[in-house]
Amino acid sequence: MASHIVGYPRMGPKRELKFALESFWDGKSTAEDLEKVATDLRASIWKQMADAGIKYIPSNTFSYYDQVLDTTAMLGAVPERYSWTGGEIGFDTYFSMARGNATVPAMEMTKWFDTNYHFIVPELGPNTKFSYSSHKAVNEYKEAKALGVDTVPVFIGPVSYLLLSKPAKGVEKGFPLLSLLSSILPVYKEVIAELKAAGASWIQFDEPTLALDLDAHKLAAFSAAYTELESALSGLNVLVETYFADVPAESFKTLTSLSSVTAYGFDLVRGTQTVELIKSGFPAGKYLFAGVVDGRNIWADDLAASLSTLQALEAVVGKDKLVVSTSCSLMHTAVDLVNETKLDSEIKSWLAFAAQKVVEVDALAKALAGQKDEVWLFLFFLFSDLFTGPVFLFATYKIMLTYIHIFKCHLQAYFAANAAAQASRRSSPRVTNEEVQKAAAALKGSDHRRATNVSARLDAQQKKLNLPVLPTTTIGSFPQTVELRRVRREYKAKKISEEEYVSAIKEEISKVVKLQEELDIDVLVHGEPERNDMVEYFGEQLSGFAFTANGWVQSYGSRCVKPPIIYGDVSRPNPMTVFWSKTAQSMTSRPMKGMLTGPVTILNWSFVRNDQPRFETCYQIALAIKKEVEDLEAAGIQVIQIDEAALREGLPLRKAEHAFYLDWAVHSFRITNCEIKDTTQIHTHMCYSNFNDIIHSIINMDADVITIENSRSDEKLLSVFREGVKYGAGIGPGVYDIHSPRIPSTEEIADRINKMLAVLDTNILWVNPDCGLKTRKYTEVKPALTNMVSAAKLIRTQLASAK
Repeated sequence: MASHIVGYPRMGPKRELKFALESFWDGKSTAEDLEKVATDLRASIWKQMADAGIKYIPSNTFSYYDQVLDTTAMLGAVPERYSWTGGEIGFDTYFSMARGNATVPAMEMTKWFDTNYHFIVPELGPNTKFSYSSHKAVNEYKEAKALGVDTVPVFIGPVSYLLLSKPAKGVEKGFPLLSLLSSILPVYKEVIAELKAAGASWIQFDEPTLALDLDAHKLAAFSAAYTELESALSGLNVLVETYFADVPAESFKTLTSLSSVTAYGFDLVRGTQTVELIKSGFPAGKYLFAGVVDGRNIWADDLAASLSTLQALEAVVGKDKLVVSTSCSLMHTAVDLVNETKLDSEIKSWLAFAAQKVVEVDALAKALAGQKDEVWLFLFFLFSDLFTGPVFLFATYKIMLTYIHIFKCHLQAYFAANAAAQASRRSSPRVTNEEVQKAAAALKGSDHRRATNVSARLDAQQKKLNLPVLPTTTIGSFPQTVELRRVRREYKAKKISEEEYVSAIKEEISKVVKLQEELDIDVLVHGEPERNDMVEYFGEQLSGFAFTANGWVQSYGSRCVKPPIIYGDVSRPNPMTVFWSKTAQSMTSRPMKGMLTGPVTILNWSFVRNDQPRFETCYQIALAIKKEVEDLEAAGIQVIQIDEAALREGLPLRKAEHAFYLDWAVHSFRITNCEIKDTTQIHTHMCYSNFNDIIHSIINMDADVITIENSRSDEKLLSVFREGVKYGAGIGPGVYDIHSPRIPSTEEIADRINKMLAVLDTNILWVNPDCGLKTRKYTEVKPALTNMVSAAKLIRTQLASAK
């Protein structure tokens, strides 16, 4: 029985790639240094899977930034602004597309389906010239082969690539991107030909858009694409991989009718209904890559349950055509549990990171094979009698039986330990808090809205805050310097006292407050120097959470996050932010925002328990944040920001499931602030997702002010207001992209503000960056914010003159 891994984390168990990238970007190391780190990481990943017994090992899932950007490079689809002149795309062009440079902005970045991973959105149009411009996939296949590992090269499939793209600047909004299919397929054919020449026997196309609700025209594109590729693919086994949701019946029918495709991969963790489609009509003679091990979460697989599912599928597709796989790439989970030496032993027994999931996949494949391996081995040794004679046969057979016995005992012990861990988790008293369960259950009977409408609240708040037209603010965090990280690290390691730590953090807050006053920003933030991460910081102070030392997951580029693990019922034992917010407010007469992470974002950016519905966990977190909001208000904080950066991210892929999710997600946000005074202003922040399709849910959140990413997506957000959506609350569409080191000019920001004023009322518009500033340097932040405030003042003067 064969096993397969869809993809694997590329950052490394200790974030080796992150540090190599940032060193290269800072000019502290060479391209050769970066390539050496990458080569070593790839080799270790391939060897690990080979040693574990995985048959179908992926290559070309490693990336220096993003797998979609890698495809853009392969196709030579470089936007004109990067002045690329052809040839093999190097680091300069590649990283300019990802991060921007001194003269031009980066390409748009948005969420990869419903994950916290961000991909670089291709910019295409009728004049885009495609050419084979990155040989990365073939080079990595050869690299693995030289190490003795025959891999399955992985690509973003041609149809998904186009469906995930957007019309380039200046191209008609309605430009049919699928019309470019015939233009990109010749490049795919060139790559396929090189791989065949190099000896590849399998190739994997990831087509995750098949899990979306696609119309007949889009489904027809899959048939057209794989028919066109059929002759090029001749002689290769072709796997088309889908993930993140059930594949709709029509998509399943289209996919399984592709004659050039040998195998189909399905997510059977999130796509529970897909099993029924397989049972009702799986094509004879084709392979099923059954994604039963969860690639999105860190819980140990329930091996007995997965084995039962696999046995049912084996009866449908045949024993030789079933391959045990992960539900999706393991890049969405942490790398290796071995590195967690301080994690609670009971909780640790409930977990499996990427390295452990590889073992789970192989164990399921071996268990599914059962006695078959033993029979095969017996026949092998029996026929070897023709060459070795009966005495040798008897001796080797005894050795063989010994090894079979050891193998069976090991596998049985592995399954027994897994069953014990599953039982431990179900019965552990630390998982359930009856008081919390009852409080969350009681929330379902009301929609928890503030008593007064938003326009009346804004009037009351303006009387108290007395803000100018186009008030300026930032999103929350300020740069996390090396010194600041050192202070937090030393305090955690108990190398400095609490008094020394508090003193250092107060000093940093004072600097941030003073800087904002000097820049003349209207509503201030304290800069969040005490926080490691916007979710982890809160999780560390809530019950029901556990934390890792090295459970890093890539978010974008070199940026990694360390999601908390929600293993039990959630409550707030003590205030979490009140001390720091009060401290910061005491340093200025200007309004100081209290900074909180909202319940939906804490949920979506954590590894969430899978033993109860997600909305129940979210309601529990909402109640905890509600207590914090009320304590901040009681402490005199007049502006409170409850970030819901991940609200859109959690939207299910299938439209039929949207309404239910948005109902409980928006309700969770309203729970947090439903009982505060009209004069307390509630902000929220969202970033890097397509918000246009959920704008009415955003309005329904009933926040007083929303700050939202806008600049990197080429001001896509403003189109909803041009199309007639009315928004009466305060809104701050970001005026510059903080994920690029590029510093925008005053004139550029002023131009953005004027575009906003064309569709938004002056009295509701705020001026702010796209996101928090923690990843930037002060040498970038100071001039960018200076220009932002100057632009706001310039427009204020122009508005006053016009009056």
